[in-house]
Amino acid sequence: MATQIELGGIVLDVVKKDIKNVHLSVYPPAGRVRLAAPARMQLDTIRLFAISKLGWIRQQQKKLREQERETEREYIERESHYVWGTRCLLSVVERDAAPSVQLRRARLTLFVRPGADAARRKEILEAWYRERLRAEAEALAAHWQPQIGVRMKALFVQRMRTRWGSCNPAAGTIRLNADLAKKPGECLEYIVVHELVHMLEPTHNARFVALMDRFLPGWPHRRELLNRLPVRHEDWSY
Repeated sequence: MATQIELGGIVLDVVKKDIKNVHLSVYPPAGRVRLAAPARMQLDTIRLFAISKLGWIRQQQKKLREQERETEREYIERESHYVWGTRCLLSVVERDAAPSVQLRRARLTLFVRPGADAARRKEILEAWYRERLRAEAEALAAHWQPQIGVRMKALFVQRMRTRWGSCNPAAGTIRLNADLAKKPGECLEYIVVHELVHMLEPTHNARFVALMDRFLPGWPHRRELLNRLPVRHEDWSY
């Protein structure tokens, strides 16, 4: 059951769970704060932890509120879409054949059956994005696993609202945000390495940072690039 605490004008949703460490998250678009804590941790201890993180919370909230958002897509002729960070113009072709997507230079052609509405066009294009992301991510994972010294058992690509990727070290699985197919390839590589390193170190502590520095020097630049790019237009509701 969630409890709310207020500190310095910031409201935190506190949830106690069967976990070992405290997990603090700030969610878009407005910066909602959620703190997951071990079930036995006292509220006063949680409050002290949150107070120590107020500066970081405010910084994350400011970033989220200032981050540019994509305009809502209509999936119509000559609309802008992005593939690996490159702006492409959409061309919609109706034909009596199986739907498909074709990318040639900066032209993204969506083949649909006659009468396909915006929802169907979106479904086809997003499936195409997921397929491309999976293929590229699996190739990157195959390259990086022996270097990092880990073994990924499964990779999932899905729509994710609040993060670019996640890792379950115990299960050996990684999940990636399908929107990464729209961002530069160096951003995808950063996220893949980031999640693989979490198989060695689950938290973002000094050891994790040292491992990232070792395997992917200059990774903070890639992180900043990804965080500066516009994010998906959403109807955000909680």
